[in-house]
Amino acid sequence: MKKMDVKKLLMPVCLAFTLSLPLSHVKAQTVNDNNTPLHLMKPAYRIGYGIPTTDEVKKTMDRILQYVASETPAVLVDKNTGREVTKTKEINEQTQLKQGGFRLTSYEWGVTYSAVLAAYQATGDVAYRDYAYQRHRLLADIAPAFTRLHAEGKTIDGNVRRVVDPHALDDAGAVCCSMIKAMLADPKLPLRPLIDNYIHYIMDQEYRLPDGTFARLRPQKNTVWLDDMFMGIPAVAYMGRLTGESKYYDEAVRQIKLFSERMWVPEKKLFRHGWVEEMIPHTAFHWGRANGWAILTLCEVLDVLPENHPGRQQILELLRAHAEGLAALQHHDGFWHQLLDRSDTYLETSATAIYAYCLAHAINCGWISAKAFGPVALQAWHAVASCVNERGQVEGVCVGTGMGFDAAFYAYRPVHVMAAHGYGPAIWAGAEIIRLLQLQHPKLNDSAVHFYDQEVPTDQPIFNYDGKIRF
Repeated sequence: MKKMDVKKLLMPVCLAFTLSLPLSHVKAQTVNDNNTPLHLMKPAYRIGYGIPTTDEVKKTMDRILQYVASETPAVLVDKNTGREVTKTKEINEQTQLKQGGFRLTSYEWGVTYSAVLAAYQATGDVAYRDYAYQRHRLLADIAPAFTRLHAEGKTIDGNVRRVVDPHALDDAGAVCCSMIKAMLADPKLPLRPLIDNYIHYIMDQEYRLPDGTFARLRPQKNTVWLDDMFMGIPAVAYMGRLTGESKYYDEAVRQIKLFSERMWVPEKKLFRHGWVEEMIPHTAFHWGRANGWAILTLCEVLDVLPENHPGRQQILELLRAHAEGLAALQHHDGFWHQLLDRSDTYLETSATAIYAYCLAHAINCGWISAKAFGPVALQAWHAVASCVNERGQVEGVCVGTGMGFDAAFYAYRPVHVMAAHGYGPAIWAGAEIIRLLQLQHPKLNDSAVHFYDQEVPTDQPIFNYDGKIRF
């Protein structure tokens, strides 16, 4: 590089450091290492750094909630006239859920329902709880009428068909799990028939490999998708908590083991996105959001799996290894790449939000070290928050993605604010970051985020681990 090119490259950095000094100080004297604490200059972070307040986090979450509420009306209408249908006896072939920007019955919205329930627990704000309850109740109220029409061979709204006659784990698992969580919190909710219908599909009807692993017949025969860990396993584990039946816990643990045998790449401490039975070698593309579904599955199962279950320790060790692999690949702005181990692919928001939740949750549960992973989780939240615009839309989210076996397929997937995959994870991340701020003891020390075992009684810019100044 030419000498002049280096000067041009460094000019913005030099200007940023100069502008960070008080103007009077800069004019009064020449800055040097003796008269100015250069180490305390504020770096020119692109998206923010440090310890947010719980109010700041919740304001971001509230914007998202207000936006998604406006885009997901809990209303039935006649699809030809647009007239609102208010009585279940009026439901017929022409009745559908009123269409907004997102679908009330998709797996992405199952994630959102779980997220708002967690947000209610973290904040006490009933608006989050009521968002899920209102839509859960609507689906429960209308399911019998649509089930009857479907049994009669009538064509029904596709969004409701996912509820009454699921065809894939995508239709069943995430929404089912959110409903189980709601019922565990409020047993009076009328959700059990829907839960039982979903679980029947997952346990008895979903396609599997001969050894029982959840699988698909696309894009190749006997393909295992990492996504299906989340689409199926957490609902099964939560059914164990709802019913007390050990068979559900055992099946959840067995599925994690089966997936890990095919999908876990130990030298990377990451999961591959897809595995095809007849493919040799089994190529590995470490897609960000799919790895998010995997670590989220581990968190969800550990939340309900009994402490004395013989499979618990193995899952805990897998979570710790995955957290370590992910943390090592975080971009310095807090995001993760679309392909985790390929820094030439774009920075993606939904995966970053899932990791922010999972790492913060694992810290709060005592599964991983706050000192090691707390700063990673907070920086991930800063990244997510930077992608929530004034309307409450989540930007930088990869759209729905099938499976490919070349880097270009993943690297050029579009991003869009209407990609539903970012909204639940962003709310879920915010909720857990609030808990992290409430339960842990983060502090800026020498300009860096550190987590301490207890509250440190000082506001000095540099201090020893106990808050005393003796360096």
